[in-house]
Amino acid sequence: MKKLISMAKQFRDEESGAAMVEYTVLLGIITAATIALIILVGTWVTGQWTYLEGQLPDTPTATPGPTPTPPPA
Repeated sequence: MKKLISMAKQFRDEESGAAMVEYTVLLGIITAATIALIILVGTWVTGQWTYLEGQLPDTPTATPGPTPTPPPA
């Protein structure tokens, strides 16, 4: 356990440890921004799709035609 604590203290004192923390924070910010962007784009696409769907004319319902007669036996 003492060795683990001494390694943690040594890592803390080195500049590479600080750089790793900075890169980890930067990675977290980039990840959060990416997730937010994906959610925003998804919401925008949904809105555009709904708008376009509303612009399409209603399709007429199929009216039943004459009943086909069976061929003679």
